[in-house]
Amino acid sequence: MLAGDIGGTKTLLALYALCGPRLELLRSERYPSAEWPDLAPMVQAFLGSDSPPAAACFAVAGPVQGGEAHLTNLPWQLCEAELSRDTGIERVNLVNDFAVLVYGLPHLEPHQQAPVVAGQAVAAEPLLVLGAGTGLGVAIGLPARDGAELTALASEAAHGEFAPRSAQEWALKQWLLASLDLERLSIERVVSGTGLGHVTRWLLDSQDPGGAHPLQTLAATQPDELPAATTAAAAEGDPLATAALEVWLGAYGSVCGDLALTSLSRGGIWLAGGTAAKLLEPLRGNTFREAFLAKGRLGRVLANMPITAVLDPAIGQFSAACRARMLLG
Repeated sequence: MLAGDIGGTKTLLALYALCGPRLELLRSERYPSAEWPDLAPMVQAFLGSDSPPAAACFAVAGPVQGGEAHLTNLPWQLCEAELSRDTGIERVNLVNDFAVLVYGLPHLEPHQQAPVVAGQAVAAEPLLVLGAGTGLGVAIGLPARDGAELTALASEAAHGEFAPRSAQEWALKQWLLASLDLERLSIERVVSGTGLGHVTRWLLDSQDPGGAHPLQTLAATQPDELPAATTAAAAEGDPLATAALEVWLGAYGSVCGDLALTSLSRGGIWLAGGTAAKLLEPLRGNTFREAFLAKGRLGRVLANMPITAVLDPAIGQFSAACRARMLLG
């Protein structure tokens, strides 16, 4: 089976074999996406003289509809039927690169995951996956009646309106609207790795107007590095960085609770994305959990939903391989 993780910057192709119930990685290769005119010639170069695999799943950075996908940051128009014809692979599936995670989650080994909030998953019930990285990914897994397989539903919930829960979050929202020159503030402007940087900039502006804090220079010259620097400073006990992380964790927990109620994710909630592994211990703290449960009368509905962090950085590739296996029937 062939698994592909297709992004605007790089594409990862990997060949797997089915060994009993487990997938065995045979080989993989990373390609600079922009240097190729299309996906098909890249796949052909990867396979070389090997026989085409029985099935392939490509996770793509963009929406998928009717077996076709137009990538957000690449001039590629992909079509399952054309890829099958051009590569000789009989079964080809295109899936959104975040929704595809739904197919891999049930097959993760213990070392690929870590508990965040304890609970008890219910079989044959929906599951929710969120991923705070550059943006915020959201997807829902719907089980079949027998619970044997999941159907992945992509979501754009991250672009819903950010709803402040306190005077502090209201002040943050007003500052971001002015700072970013926006008419509305989407959830992922706050709940994402980038959003953590926004929260830090807000606190630097409001609490350190003299510009003496060590993070000020980074905020002005290398804002992309600010989320990681905030996390590191918080771990060392810096008060402003700690406050920024606490605001961010509260917002993330609240949004997670909102979406869990929307999907009634009794099958479990999964946190993926770059922040899940890096912020595992802060996520396990009281701030995230309390905000997750603070849903008034409906808090009891959330109380038994387990939340688990995905630790495997190659979860996209692995999940695409799991989906390719499903295509074999």
